[in-house]
Amino acid sequence: MTAFDPDWQTETLAIRAGIDRSQFGEHSEAMYLTSSFVFESAAQAAARFSNQEPGNIYARFTNPTVTAFQERLAALEGAEFCVATASGMAAITSCVMGLLSAGDHIVSSKSLFGSTVQLFSTIFSRFGIETSYVELSDPAAWEAAVRPNTKLFFLETPSNPLTETADIAAIAAVAHRHGALLAVDNCFCTPALQKPLQLGADIVIHSATKYLDGQGRVLGGAVLGQRQLLEPVFAFLRTAGPTLSAFNAWVILKGLETLQLRMDAHSRNALELARWLEAQPQVSRVFYPGLESHPQHELAMRQQRAGGGILTFEVKGGKEAAWRVVDATRLISITANLGDVKSTITHPASTTHGRISPEARAAAGITDGMLRVAVGLESLEDLKADLARGLAL
Repeated sequence: MTAFDPDWQTETLAIRAGIDRSQFGEHSEAMYLTSSFVFESAAQAAARFSNQEPGNIYARFTNPTVTAFQERLAALEGAEFCVATASGMAAITSCVMGLLSAGDHIVSSKSLFGSTVQLFSTIFSRFGIETSYVELSDPAAWEAAVRPNTKLFFLETPSNPLTETADIAAIAAVAHRHGALLAVDNCFCTPALQKPLQLGADIVIHSATKYLDGQGRVLGGAVLGQRQLLEPVFAFLRTAGPTLSAFNAWVILKGLETLQLRMDAHSRNALELARWLEAQPQVSRVFYPGLESHPQHELAMRQQRAGGGILTFEVKGGKEAAWRVVDATRLISITANLGDVKSTITHPASTTHGRISPEARAAAGITDGMLRVAVGLESLEDLKADLARGLAL
């Protein structure tokens, strides 16, 4: 890892970690757009391929720009090692394929991004890796689901879309008591607001597509933890190739420079908008960790620096009323992505969680009247007016 001061604060690490000026002295990070790297001799090529000499070989698994991103994100999360991937889903796939085998078992929260549920239930199951789903916030449920072949606990906190919060330390203790690993998807908080490894998790997963970029420009993902633990994950990436491109790595590196500023601003806007929504007569419930009404508010405020930028609310009148709110927006973008400076809105039951069964949606608490808003950095008065238009119909 490129040298940095471990006493630097998050804001400084997000700007300075991972920079290597040894070649040309660039002030900004260099972008290495090449598929392969040239060796000085046959002996050096052999040494690189046999891991006897460090250095770049082929951009599927070694690239200086990607390495800079990996080092910076690892510094932010307090991790020893980072494996960068082509997307957040590629990160989850690489993690499981690298660490688990046929016959192994996963315990996972019911409250997950819809594509993650599909990955666990319909793809990994074809390769003999079974998954049991439990209540995110109940450590006893995690304990009860453990089998002799359980190798991995997997959760999101806050969850998508209900922003449920898990006690990371308590669930980590359960996992470790049974010889399992705990992987935490930290997409909603990022290391600017929450550091799962410090709370006992073994692995952190990111969709860098979201807040780490922050502008909705590129796809990316990452798996972070101890180097020895993640060597099999890197080996999977090296062979299978779900690789982060150098260009995308460079874009996300620039996004990281403003991460702390953006996450603090997203959190302030989301808290005020959540409080405004709670006061609207057409809204039956608002889900946001920063609200005192949130069932895990106290826990969230212990684990997180702030509530984050995602809120979900339930409109009276079910799907028809929820769709009216969506269709009435003129400012907020109708898209299932999140993490941009631009606010977005989606109807989870028919988009992000539309491919899972109605029974699975009901078990996860996702109703037809629910809307998820990723609160951006626009004027709050404009955001309120945009939602009020649809709520008044």
